Amino acid sequence: MQQYLDLQRKILESGVFKGDRTGTGTKSIFGHQMHFDLLEGFPLLTTKHLFLRSIIHELLWFLMGNTNIAYLKEHNVSIWDNWADEDGELGPIYGKQWRNWPTPDGQHIDQIQSALDQLRADPDSRRIIVCSWNVADIAKMALPPCHLLFQFYSCEASAVDRIRWARQVDVPGVGAHVLKLDLIHGSNEDLHAHADACGVPKRELHCQSYQRSCDVFLGLPFNIASYALLTMMVAQVTGHIPRAFVWSGGDTHLYTNHLEQARLQITREPRSLPTMRLNSNVDNLFSFTYEDFALEGYDPHPHIKGEVAV
Repeated sequence: MQQYLDLQRKILESGVFKGDRTGTGTKSIFGHQMHFDLLEGFPLLTTKHLFLRSIIHELLWFLMGNTNIAYLKEHNVSIWDNWADEDGELGPIYGKQWRNWPTPDGQHIDQIQSALDQLRADPDSRRIIVCSWNVADIAKMALPPCHLLFQFYSCEASAVDRIRWARQVDVPGVGAHVLKLDLIHGSNEDLHAHADACGVPKRELHCQSYQRSCDVFLGLPFNIASYALLTMMVAQVTGHIPRAFVWSGGDTHLYTNHLEQARLQITREPRSLPTMRLNSNVDNLFSFTYEDFALEGYDPHPHIKGEVAV
């Protein structure tokens, strides 16, 4: 994940100092984009240790449509504690908007289910979008959404990428020799036919999120891993290969109490990305549980502590 270190370096070298809501102060740039190839590995930061358990439980919590931290507390996840009221309520944040967006006539829209339906019935649609920025509800939220919109993009997968993915997830009948023969002989038609016979998906899924405000040191590594995981989950239940996650940021910043940590982190050499394996038997997005995810080969540098700006 060299692109993440490059972003930190860019902010340290050319960011401007700005005040902010928390009173901490930031060094900030505006407008940045990073691409993560999910066939190259799961984009979990290796230049410091990340706690994947919190990332998974938060994502499952969002998908439940939940806005009370009771579920998170039950699983020892404290990342939302600073914003919850005495009853654990956060107002109509992400989960509410994703699964239960209110309409003026009193109805509700399940944006996640709508996205799944479109990917199955009309995968070439340019309207497969989930939005959390409900202007009418912003004042009711403990914290307005930072990653406020994401869009899915489905397209036909190349023969090589179909086999690359099949080898990663150990699809029966797809060995290393298949890809090697294709690269030597260029037999894309034969390779597609072989992938078809082995039941490999024909289409690939991309996801792009837009984040209006981004805490680069603490929040961004969580956001990248969370959306990469969501892309993999949605791909599995809609018959796609999870191909790429694109992150786009607006006010992209390092808090001033994270500058030394960032300077330390950019001195570390990124290590090989781990592999994320999903329980292949799950075919309903809302049926995933924590036990359905297995991370393999994660070998990060030691954790670097930083305080959350509230």
